[in-house]
Parts: sequence; structure tokens; C-alpha cells
Amino acid sequence: MSGVPLARYEATLQGLARKDRLRTLSPRAGLDFSSNDYLGLAASRRLGDAVAAAIAQGTPVGATGSRLLRGNAPEHEALEADAAAFFGAERALFFGSGYIANFALLTALPQKADLLVLDELAHASMHEGARAGRAEFKLAAHNDVDSIEDAITRWRAEGGTGRVWIAVESLYSMDGDRAPMESLVALADRHQAFIVVDEAHATGVWGPEGRGLAAGFEGRDNIIALHTCGKALGASGALVTAPRTLCDYLVNRCRPFIYATAPSPLMAVAAREALAILSEEPTRRDRLQEIVACTGRLLAGRCGVIPSGSQIQPFVIGDVRRTMAVAAALQARGFDIRGIRPPTVPEGMSRLRISLTLNVDEAAISAMIEALVEVLASA
Repeated sequence: MSGVPLARYEATLQGLARKDRLRTLSPRAGLDFSSNDYLGLAASRRLGDAVAAAIAQGTPVGATGSRLLRGNAPEHEALEADAAAFFGAERALFFGSGYIANFALLTALPQKADLLVLDELAHASMHEGARAGRAEFKLAAHNDVDSIEDAITRWRAEGGTGRVWIAVESLYSMDGDRAPMESLVALADRHQAFIVVDEAHATGVWGPEGRGLAAGFEGRDNIIALHTCGKALGASGALVTAPRTLCDYLVNRCRPFIYATAPSPLMAVAAREALAILSEEPTRRDRLQEIVACTGRLLAGRCGVIPSGSQIQPFVIGDVRRTMAVAAALQARGFDIRGIRPPTVPEGMSRLRISLTLNVDEAAISAMIEALVEVLASA
């Protein structure tokens, strides 16, 4: 025994448990209503065959080093070239995860004299990047363009002279709602601002060929997009698409890119194959839209819930304990639906996050909603 005291950590865990906020790891079980494998690609034959073929041809599992040392594999460069062409950007960079990529962007690109305005419901990785970065940052009301402009106007009036950065998600992970991209881009143009847009939950699902909700704006010199590979693309890692100058700057000044071991070349192979699938198998997106529409109709009819219109459907319950009890009851019936609690969502907004993927069909959705109605009546 080292004698190092652990009491304060135990006390924190006990406090979380009393509030029904203690997190634990649990195995996968039941029908998939919680993953982000929206297009069912994670276990697809095409991705598996592509990785198997790469292994047979000698592609290593590990990158063995950072991209600036010996970790720069041809598979990384091939993925980045294809991604830049697919998303319509000058260049793409492959990161190990979406969390790291968001953190990296907001700590590296906004400079000391700049202002970063962040949507209050943007992903935790963006909030962490804003706090760790050099720029002053302010939070704006969710999806409120006027709130963003007010923050910029006040900052300028107080003497702010640097560049403005706006950071949003295009499709929000807990509410399933969309950012007003056209209005945001018009705002950015008025203020000569940059926009960092996290397309994590839109990539592969929305936009032409699944290129995301900001697809019509990629290629502009003030747009930086993040496309995660671990959700609809079924792999792991994340692609940052941006003007070439900004990508070159990240290679030279972005510490999470410079000092991290590069992602596995096999994940680059898988992500590249997933991009090809988006172009060659549009029926996957069409099928998912049918599932989204079916779920929306059933939830509206049986539960009075307003559909989100996306593959992410929140079912707000409010109370933490009741939310977790309902989630546990649904899991016991074979439906893998997770309860989401503060601090991931605001106080009083605990919810079920119903995620729709090609891993379920209409019969499973109908059975899940009937089970939800029954559980709510007894919980």
C-alpha cells in the first residue's frame, strides 16, 4: 500500500451515486437504439473486406509514431485526399478522434486577441477547447444567431480588435436539431469571422451524398468542418476539412496533432471505404430516412412527442431517477436505450436518447415504442 489518500475520490463517487449520476460501463445487449452507427456500417462486409485486404497487403495495425515522424502512412494520405475531394475542401487532416480534433482546432486556431463564440449546447470537446485555448470566449444561446451577433457587437464595443470565431454543431447530439447554417454563414461574412462546424452527427446522413449540413459552404476560406469517422462512417477517427493554409498551420502549430501517435492506418482504410459507400450506396440513407419518419409518426401518435426530424430523437422525462428507471426497464425488455443526465444535459432535462440506425427495422421500432408506453405508465 502506498498510503496515498483516496477518500476525496470515494466521496465524489458516493455523491454521484446519491444523485443517480454515477456512471458505470455495461456490455452491449438488446436491440440497438443507442449507438451512432446510423448507416449500419460498423459491421458491414465492405468495411471488413477492405480492412482484411489491407492487412493481406501488409498494411500495419499501428502507425508507430506521430505523423511528423514515421507515422505518416500512405493510407492516411489517401484518405485525406479522398476526403478533401468528397467534402469539397482544399485539404483534410485525419485525427485520432472527434473529441481530440475539436479540442485541437479551438486551442490552435483562435489566437490570443481573438473572440470565440460558442453555442451553449455544443459538444463537451468544444467547451474544453474553448476553455484551454488562447482566445477570449463567450457562450451564446442555443441556435440563436442574434445572441451570437450580440456577443460580437459587445466585444467590439469593448475594444476587441482580433478575429471572430463561431463554433457550432450542425446537428446536435442530444436534441437532434439543426444549426441555422445559412444565417450563421451570413453572420460570419458580415463580421469577417470563421466558423468551426462539427458535422459529427450529420456526416454520412444529411446533405448531398451524406456530405453534411454544411456541404454547401465547404471550400470557403472561413469554414472549418469536422467529420467524425466513428459514427455513420462506422470506423474511428475524425477528418478536419479546411483551407490548405489552415491545415498547414495545424501541422505546424497544433500540439494534439504534432505530438500524438497517428491513427491506425487500418482505420484510414476503413474510413476511406466508408466514403466510397456513401457515394455508391445511397439507399442506406434513403432507408434511414424511412426509419426516422416511421419513428416520428409512432412517437407523435402514441406518446405525443414532437419528432426531431433526425435520427436522434430525445424523449425528455426531466427527473433523473425516473429517467434512469425507465431506461433500465426498457433495457430489461431488450431495447438498448440509455438515459442521459446532467451535466451532459441541463438540470431538469434528463431524457432518453433514442438513436435510430439501420440496425433496427420498423417492427423493432413499433415494439420499442409500445414497451415505452407501458413502462411510462408504471414507472
